[in-house]
Amino acid sequence: MRAQNGVSRRHILAMSAAGSVAIGSGFRGASAQTGKRIEQYAPELDSIISTSEPIQELASGTGGALGPTEGPVWWKEGGYLLYSDIHNSRRMKYTPGQGASVFQEPTNRANGLTRDLQGRLLACEHDSRRVTRQEADGSITVVANTFQGRRLNRPNDVIVKSDGSIYFSDPWSSPLAREQWDLTYSGVFRVSPDLGTLTLVLDDMVFPNGLAFSPDESVLYIDDFRRGHIRAFDMAPNGTLAKQTDRVFVDLTGPEPGGPDGMKVDIAGNVYCGGAGGIYIMDSKGKKLGRIIHGRPETTNIAFGGDDWKTLYFTNWYYLGAVKVKIPGIPVPVAKKS
Repeated sequence: MRAQNGVSRRHILAMSAAGSVAIGSGFRGASAQTGKRIEQYAPELDSIISTSEPIQELASGTGGALGPTEGPVWWKEGGYLLYSDIHNSRRMKYTPGQGASVFQEPTNRANGLTRDLQGRLLACEHDSRRVTRQEADGSITVVANTFQGRRLNRPNDVIVKSDGSIYFSDPWSSPLAREQWDLTYSGVFRVSPDLGTLTLVLDDMVFPNGLAFSPDESVLYIDDFRRGHIRAFDMAPNGTLAKQTDRVFVDLTGPEPGGPDGMKVDIAGNVYCGGAGGIYIMDSKGKKLGRIIHGRPETTNIAFGGDDWKTLYFTNWYYLGAVKVKIPGIPVPVAKKS
């Protein structure tokens, strides 16, 4: 969750008051969405996405003053996508060809979602300030809620490594002042596969947000929303970050509103991330190849899905959308390390 750009409070409240979900039977044509386009910055984009590919709005009626639409994750065996409606404290379900419906509520205003190696849902909960795992029977296991006796801030995004370890970002996004029992920094944490050890791996970002591994998991990418860039770190053998390898991977600021938020990587190592005015596509060296302009300045999160993992789902403040790509994304759950 982050500050919204360029939208009046009156408009936010009007939208949130609607509170309904627009149910669609599938993709809406790009012709119905003014200003949507795919910009090409380098010829390498041709192998990733067609510049004529329609950018589709799938479902609306989510997001509002208390938080945006967020957290998409594809549930392959069910053929549907789950995503978060933070404002209304709901978990939504989108099924291609059927539309969107409420899957679960309340959710403690959950934000980022992913799945662990066993396929269980992990959620970053705002109101409860914790990361949780939903078991097969529906019960909840707390993955993390405190560190060294202090409450977590507001966990934002979460990913899982092939060894079963869990990484999550924890920025201070509350409008309230910190209290004496709160953390004094925004962090990125690692949870061991057995949930027994919580390790702070980074504490010098202003607003750590999206997280993603390179295909071979040798590099961890982390958004710093406030600074407008993605940083990259080589991984140490013990699962922490090799701090001496810290570098700015790419700057995603620009004249339009919007900043780095949500991030995913395809199997070829290309990095997708929200930025100023849309979703940027970079190669593994940080070269900008193109930008998906979906009609809203902010991109709150993205996820690969579909039977072939070639549908890029995205969320912005008020709706869920999608666009087709040519290279599959890294599947979720990630394959267990052998």
